[in-house]
Amino acid sequence: MNDIQCIMSTYGRNPVAFTRGEGTRLWDEEGREYLDFLAGIGVNNLGHCPPKVTAAIREQAGRLIHTSNLYRIPLQEKLARRLTDTCFADQAFFCNSGAEANEAAIKLTRKFMRDHGHPSRFEIITAVHGFHGRTMATLSATAQEKVQRGFEPLVPGFRYVAFNDPSAVEKAISPYTAGILVEPIQGESGVRLPDDGYLESLRAIADQHGLLLILDEVQTGMGRTGKFWCHQWSSVTPDIMTVAKGLASGVPMGACLATSRVAASFSPGTHASTFGGNPLACAAALATLEVLLDDGVLAGVPDLGQYLRDKLDGLKGHQAMIHATRGRGLMAAVELKGGTEEVAAMCLNRGLLLSCQMGTTLRMLPPLTITRDEIDQGVAILDSVLSDLF
Repeated sequence: MNDIQCIMSTYGRNPVAFTRGEGTRLWDEEGREYLDFLAGIGVNNLGHCPPKVTAAIREQAGRLIHTSNLYRIPLQEKLARRLTDTCFADQAFFCNSGAEANEAAIKLTRKFMRDHGHPSRFEIITAVHGFHGRTMATLSATAQEKVQRGFEPLVPGFRYVAFNDPSAVEKAISPYTAGILVEPIQGESGVRLPDDGYLESLRAIADQHGLLLILDEVQTGMGRTGKFWCHQWSSVTPDIMTVAKGLASGVPMGACLATSRVAASFSPGTHASTFGGNPLACAAALATLEVLLDDGVLAGVPDLGQYLRDKLDGLKGHQAMIHATRGRGLMAAVELKGGTEEVAAMCLNRGLLLSCQMGTTLRMLPPLTITRDEIDQGVAILDSVLSDLF
């Protein structure tokens, strides 16, 4: 048995291994260079090995990596302040991934309802084709059969409705409903944007029925769409929000953010995470926030995102296999009429990383530090693949 056979086969891995990265570029074992338009699935928002983050990780690793949440962690306190200063939230719970952040949000919602005299309210409404994680509760919240298949019985307490349809949410509310959980833009299903006013409608419904509004910003947060949080394109203030992916530039980290009124339901002993918010992860996250906010990276995302969409729209003009393009900021998609897996494979062979979603869509999540020249190069590779295939 060789080394790779010792790993469980939960991924259909491409036959390439990367050994070095810098900015938007990766190099494999043979020294071949690639443009990374996937950024570790939206994790490497500042590109590979951003100097300030790398330096912060090295310095912290030489001082203190982990203690535990049985003791104060000053870097965690500083990070909580920095994050809550960017949004509606008053408090943060730190964990290690988006799935764990969503688990925390689900538990917090149930506990809040019980604490406020509604123990029968435990159900959460989620959207079809959303994605919230792979733990038992979060895959149960994820209304995609392909994610759930084989893991039945699912965790009870979730109702599924069509995305971008406030009336469907209204109809799904019952005496057992506790909250509404949605992504501001559905990422895993192919960068699906709702209509203007969708989040505002959900906020109004939640307020009318005494529900909590939970926004999953695991993929859309940390500047990905050109605002620090995607929901800031609207006038909506959620009660709970989850974040991970780009939070610590590749060091595993997630967070569940909430108002103090809601967060109060997490008292000592109600929830925990051994590794969550340890000094190493917090140092990486603080450095990430510094570069993103203080060094001006976020300010450049709207223009770069518009440039990418313009290039993709231009591609659509002469590539008949492109059905549609869409996106916001540096979160973009190209929907094809077929052959997406073959297109993604050929792009990889020609030095461009992107992903295939839902069998019809190519998703792009390049680093927020990408240049216009790199956008040109990546789109040119996709253009050449489409021309050769179709």
